[in-house]
Amino acid sequence: MGEALSYCAAEVRRADYDRFLTVLFAPAEARERLFALYAFNHEIAKVRETVSEPMLGQIRLQWWREAIGGIYEGKPRAHAVVDALRAAVDAAEAPRADFEALIDARELDLAGRAPENLAALEAYGEGSSSRLMYLAAAMLGARGEATRIALRPLGIAWAITGLVRAIPFHARARRQYIPAEIAAAAGLTEGALFSLKPGEPLRRAVAALAAAAERQLASAKAADPERAARPLLLFATLARAYLRKLKRRGYEVMDRPVEISPALKITSLWWAARTGTD
Repeated sequence: MGEALSYCAAEVRRADYDRFLTVLFAPAEARERLFALYAFNHEIAKVRETVSEPMLGQIRLQWWREAIGGIYEGKPRAHAVVDALRAAVDAAEAPRADFEALIDARELDLAGRAPENLAALEAYGEGSSSRLMYLAAAMLGARGEATRIALRPLGIAWAITGLVRAIPFHARARRQYIPAEIAAAAGLTEGALFSLKPGEPLRRAVAALAAAAERQLASAKAADPERAARPLLLFATLARAYLRKLKRRGYEVMDRPVEISPALKITSLWWAARTGTD
């Protein structure tokens, strides 16, 4: 992309670099639609970090519910992301229900409590990540049920991987997404987690979450999405790279970020896009 970036593209590059990179492998005519979608996702994902109390977050999420409603009802609100998203929705015939489910899922961020079990965490992953992939698929022209079947586990795997990588950030804010059942089985207490030095119990919990993400990736790999949705399969490439690094580090997340160099990301994505393998 040698030309100047649009507002949404610049926002996604700044705030969600992994998604930014995957968009570059999508057909040129779909890129701005994807950037608009991912910029919207950033707006609702950051709500918890930008409000001082949950009620204010609820108000902000409601603003976005009404903004999405305005797009579908022909009364779009004045906002740079809404304007770009309106054009994307019109072009792609993206389902309104998926946008609403995305916003609903973000209410867990405001709740301030851990999911009870892995099933609850996976439900959050489906709402906050798989639904986003369904919409991205629509932006790419893939709307079939086979594609949704493939993207459901991929979205869950991507969400779990991201939450594991964000454990230190959430712990500093005294928030946690590790399911209570997994934490209890690992011997991990909130006090230890929030101390930022929880040791072996956290490593056991992270290993359990990584295993759950791997299972979801295996399910996604066995599915058969439409050809148009293939750029979204690049998220599996990145998730596997993060999980491999996490395993090599013995599932330690507190000492330093679980990150991959931009050059390695680009190379891995290029190879996966060219060969269809990780």
